Amino acid sequence: MALIKTQYNRRSFMKVSTAAGGGMLLGFSWLASCDSPEVVDVPKEWFDINAYIKIGDNGSITIYSPNPEIGQNVKTAMPLIVAEELDVDWKDVIVEQADLNTVKYTRQVAGGSQSIRAGWKSLRMAGATARRMMMEAAAQKWQVAISELSTVNGEVKNKNGDVLGYGELASMAAGMQVPEEIELKETSDFKLIGQSIKNVDGEKITKGAPLFGLDFKREGMLIAGIVHPPAFGLKLKSIDDSAARAITGIKDVITINSEPKEKEWTDNNAFPELVAVVGETTWQVMKAKKALKIEWETDTPLENSDDHMQNMIDVLESADGKEARNDGDVTSAFKKAAKVVESSYSAPFLPHNPMEPMNFFADVKADRAELIGPIQTPESLRKSAASLLGLPLESIEVKMTRMGGGFGRRLYGHFGTEAAAISKKMNAPIKLIYSREDDMTQGTYRPAYRVNYRAALDNDNNLIGFEAKGTGIPGSPLFQNRFPAGTVDNYRVENFKIPTNISTGAWRAPRSNFTAGVEQAFL
Repeated sequence: MALIKTQYNRRSFMKVSTAAGGGMLLGFSWLASCDSPEVVDVPKEWFDINAYIKIGDNGSITIYSPNPEIGQNVKTAMPLIVAEELDVDWKDVIVEQADLNTVKYTRQVAGGSQSIRAGWKSLRMAGATARRMMMEAAAQKWQVAISELSTVNGEVKNKNGDVLGYGELASMAAGMQVPEEIELKETSDFKLIGQSIKNVDGEKITKGAPLFGLDFKREGMLIAGIVHPPAFGLKLKSIDDSAARAITGIKDVITINSEPKEKEWTDNNAFPELVAVVGETTWQVMKAKKALKIEWETDTPLENSDDHMQNMIDVLESADGKEARNDGDVTSAFKKAAKVVESSYSAPFLPHNPMEPMNFFADVKADRAELIGPIQTPESLRKSAASLLGLPLESIEVKMTRMGGGFGRRLYGHFGTEAAAISKKMNAPIKLIYSREDDMTQGTYRPAYRVNYRAALDNDNNLIGFEAKGTGIPGSPLFQNRFPAGTVDNYRVENFKIPTNISTGAWRAPRSNFTAGVEQAFL
């Protein structure tokens, strides 16, 4: 078994304290994502093992999931890691989504494909430390050496065959110090990791049980819809809302500005000034939106797809690019080449169109705000909401629901701040729901790209020169140091940019997968 320290630098990685019911509170720095299989019996009492784990008096284990779940299955994988080291029966594990809490947790983000990679050691440490403390409690109770004890399926056993369940030991363990180092299992001893384990949300998803943001309801909440300008570069000039207000159930038609004073990188929105319709039901709001008579005016130059493509072609033929890398003498290599191979590749703007359109719940009061919905970046949303509403961070509560797809789309939380702005103006709890048209019109598209490749070959078809010029709207897709950089003596990359008023963003590593595809196709 591998020994691992439970403390790092001056800050203890593990902490223990007594919970409100005599329970055990065990904290560790980072864990993400979980939800629950069935539990045989409901415990009469829970013993909190901190922000991440709590144990019921019947031995049931709850693991809290700090990170958002967007379909990457961390709600199953991460508790499985804890359960492995904790040595419990998987059927006794319950998983619950944690709220945003930057004191208890770190990296509460769904992005970068880092959850298991970054959490592997700390997740194992969490389970192994709790297991060790259960064994220490049992050793004290039986007055035996801990070396005489073993664990299996949430129970501690001694050499005489006596057994104590974790639920019986949790409260006693609360008074103990966290060990300075613990043993982790050898991977060859894993019982759960590597087995075929069902998605803990699978049954709920297939049966349509409430899990997603669109499923969330709160007594007394109103439904809101928004109207975007029909093109990027337009803004509201005037509005006639008389017909919309006449529709049964419509409470108000308002204008909002959802742009925070201090913007996060996630505040990526071309349309902060919007018309919002508020009513009792989604259908009423949809009808009222169509009844609005809105006049728009030009704010910035209008763009279109034909111009975009031509602009990218023109830019690549110009000499205004930024030389990102230039090895050897590329110009000479092409002059003496026996053959030159050239190809161009492009990709248009691409919308996400996730199965679940954007939505968020907001209940804004004078001194606090509660935000609930599907978001990949809850901490950034809280900062943006605090700036928008003029409230301190600690007064903004963010709760996460499971997300119905859209990797990258829900990094940008404008729909959360829009809901907050509407709730504040209406002085009521609001559920903002986008239609598919709203989703498409707002944008946050994957950027449009174009790249030109040239290869110089000698008489034996050896590659003696390589040149790549790339541009995008708004930035170049090229990575100057990626293959074949370093393998060709004469190698040059030039990057170009084309500004735009269209909101763009991540769509599953947009630069990387575009460039990987086209460079391999060219080679």
